[in-house]
Amino acid sequence: MNRKYQKTIYACFVGYIVQAIINNFVPLLFLTFESAYQIPLTKITMLITINFGVQLLVDLLSAGFVDKIGYRISIVLAHVFAAAGLLGLAVLPELLPNAYAGLLISVIIYALGGGLLEVLVSPIVESCPTENKEKAMSLLHSFYCWGHVGVVLFSTLFFNIFGIGNWKILTCIWIIVPAANAFVFARTPIAPLVEEGEAGMTMFELCRNKVFWFLMLMMLCAGASEQAVSQWASTFAERGLGVSKTLGDLAGPMAFAVLMGSARAFYGKFGDRIELDKFMVGSGFLCILSYLCISLSPSPVLSLVGCAVCGLSVGIMWPGSFSKASASIRNGGTALFALLALAGDVGCSGGPTLVGYVSGMASGDLKKGILAAIIFPALLVMGIFLLKINKKKKEEAV
Repeated sequence: MNRKYQKTIYACFVGYIVQAIINNFVPLLFLTFESAYQIPLTKITMLITINFGVQLLVDLLSAGFVDKIGYRISIVLAHVFAAAGLLGLAVLPELLPNAYAGLLISVIIYALGGGLLEVLVSPIVESCPTENKEKAMSLLHSFYCWGHVGVVLFSTLFFNIFGIGNWKILTCIWIIVPAANAFVFARTPIAPLVEEGEAGMTMFELCRNKVFWFLMLMMLCAGASEQAVSQWASTFAERGLGVSKTLGDLAGPMAFAVLMGSARAFYGKFGDRIELDKFMVGSGFLCILSYLCISLSPSPVLSLVGCAVCGLSVGIMWPGSFSKASASIRNGGTALFALLALAGDVGCSGGPTLVGYVSGMASGDLKKGILAAIIFPALLVMGIFLLKINKKKKEEAV
């Protein structure tokens, strides 16, 4: 790889850590917001819905403006929005007469940054002259997992030492990460995503491409397979093992995130020796087995082990689908990555929703909800085979 782009790759790694900060820091403060500002928990939890809703909207709209204003301006703005939103969390609830309005405005601002990061970081890495795109993409996405782990661990340590009452100080500490990375992206080289003299595909052109819809299905299922278990892992730990919320978070979502990051880092290290299709299919079947272990095992400990193994199995799904898209649709451009991010986010929302809906119909039995969600890894595996069949048909037709 051209050494001058090494700095760009590192900045993209940090970009996903920024994404992890803005998605995972605020949920740690829900009870604090409830007690400090006398806001009902139902309204506070709506902040998560607003966050991902705005990110979905940015995913949808970004294809129309990113190419016009350029990748450098867009990625710097993403970090500025992230930093400004975090600053707003510490300042706006006290400045405005309505504390909830201050929180809501802050979330919307950093969600703009989060949506842009999701659309921009992967194509920036894809555009860099790396020797093995799949390895680079998998390693990149592992940094979201490490960022998630770091946010929970560092924040928990800070609160235990300095007290939860000093959360505004910690918020200001987290601001340093996007602020510093914005300066890095302002100077680091960014290669064009589409070859000079060629134009990226439009949304209309993509929608007429059959392969595009296979890829959208895979991205949706990747997000759903990941979040259908991740969102409920803490509940499994608390109910099954009878531990506290803190220990439940460590035994559930933390174990899930560590193993998911490990799978991505593993492929990032050894991906040149492993065929991506085989790794993804194997991961899909392992995910199905983990779902069966979670939902059918009579032992709470084995169910929790199933949650952790699920993290290992879904690690390659999201970055692998991005890599498959880049290889399958040349000159997809910004529109391709924006729509893939949109499909992934829809899956991230739809997976937990299906689990919750089925569980509710089964009198709160989460295991039945997880069992229903087995459709997602099964469809992802099917999508990989459909891509292979389509590719073989094209080769035979030549």
